[in-house]
Amino acid sequence: MDRLTCALQLAERVAHIAPFHVMELAKQAAHLEHAGRPIIHMGIGEPDFTAPEPVVAAAAQAMRDGRTQYTSALGLRQLREAIAGFYRAQHGLDVAPERIIVTAGASAALVLACAALVNPGDEVLMPDPCYPCNRHFVAAFDGRPVLVPSGPADRFQLSAEHVEAHWGPRTRGVLLASPSNPTGTSIAPAELARIARIARERGGFTVVDEIYQGLSYDAPPVSALAHGDDILVVNSFSKYFNMTGWRLGWLVVPPALVPDFEKLSQNLFICPSAVAQYAAVACFSPEALAIYEQRKEEFRQRRDFIVPALEKLGFQVPVKPDGAFYVYADVSAVNHPARHDSDALTQALLHEAEVVLVPGLDFGHADPRRYIRLSYATSQAKLHEAVERLARRLA
Repeated sequence: MDRLTCALQLAERVAHIAPFHVMELAKQAAHLEHAGRPIIHMGIGEPDFTAPEPVVAAAAQAMRDGRTQYTSALGLRQLREAIAGFYRAQHGLDVAPERIIVTAGASAALVLACAALVNPGDEVLMPDPCYPCNRHFVAAFDGRPVLVPSGPADRFQLSAEHVEAHWGPRTRGVLLASPSNPTGTSIAPAELARIARIARERGGFTVVDEIYQGLSYDAPPVSALAHGDDILVVNSFSKYFNMTGWRLGWLVVPPALVPDFEKLSQNLFICPSAVAQYAAVACFSPEALAIYEQRKEEFRQRRDFIVPALEKLGFQVPVKPDGAFYVYADVSAVNHPARHDSDALTQALLHEAEVVLVPGLDFGHADPRRYIRLSYATSQAKLHEAVERLARRLA
């Protein structure tokens, strides 16, 4: 059996998917914890909050009632209507429930979008840095992700000028995230409108990942859906709604494309989890929304603590994050021998300070060894303890 396994030929695309350093560091941290080390995790982007009681109760009731069978590939009608109501209440947008496709997490939504829109050899523009899985979704359908270096002057985001300059004969569209992982920065609404217009004029698509939009701290968020019905928007119940392991998200598509997306969803996924969907309907109850807003305020307070604390330690934060729960920090001035290599630095701080941080290597090719990503999706007490540990090591 071992000889047979070794003789199997993997598809070439597998070789183009890089290891996920976030998960590798998490495995190392778990090994150290098993050995008795008190590790503070600031690597994986997962809220320390879990689903609130109304959501848990709705899931339990669905299971008691036996509502655990397949649903429509597009999702429960009542959940799609609840999401449409959320867009109306939060953004003043009239999004027809028929345009909303409930998916097995935002990852499934992006898989559907790439399956529907990307042909072999097509190029898709995205910023560098960006969430690594986004480029792998494109590559999985034999497209070519084109990472455009986007630095602090651009808030680590694509600009309209970037899109115009890099749009070529094989470019099919743009894939954006606002707010972004790893930087926590958003694209200004006017800039996003210009990007969408450029793509539209060239017959291309605009896909916007808005999974962190509920966690916007400095201004009311504006959904990309405000800039045209031809824009595809991805969202999730993982971040603002604190349902990471439930694997539930949604995708909003142009009306004419719904039948094609339904066909793909039927064949690739059958449907999302029925129990998770019945639970998610309760996310939009007044009681649950009040809890989410309280938790959002807690995240904002954590950001307002951790950013100046990091700067006092020598980390440079060139762009203050306005959303999500990440800080993208320049480490070149910290007092540590490994300050010129964020990969080596995060390894050293894991073992020396027992704090998990993530190197920029996961997120692109534009000077990644200069940056680390830090997640403040953990308690205030742990954030304070992490800062004290780092201060002792970097003193």
